[in-house]
Amino acid sequence: MEFALAPDGVQVRNDSYANPDEHEYLVEVEDELPTSCTCPADEKYSGACKHRVAVAIRRPILKVATQQQLIADGGISERQATKSRSESEGESPDNPHCDCADLSGDFPCWDCYYNGRRDLPDK
Repeated sequence: MEFALAPDGVQVRNDSYANPDEHEYLVEVEDELPTSCTCPADEKYSGACKHRVAVAIRRPILKVATQQQLIADGGISERQATKSRSESEGESPDNPHCDCADLSGDFPCWDCYYNGRRDLPDK
């Protein structure tokens, strides 16, 4: 399955079908929980569909979808709040685990991205 952020949640595409574009659904996320899906199974059955489960078991996707909603609603993400706190407390952005200098362009290393010291570059 492929996942992409959408304004209303996470777009899930099942590439195992011959026509994957016919198997693309929107999973809505509220409070880090997939609450609904546009697939027929989610409407027909009482339990969560496979698309909601696929999003639920991928914590990084849930976290990013929730952060996107916070920012769209005028809030700030946890990462931005942490970055602001560390800058105001005078903490050094230098990190012995940082590998950013070894990477090309503005792309951050995993440690800096994960810990909120650097964001992914815009396209």
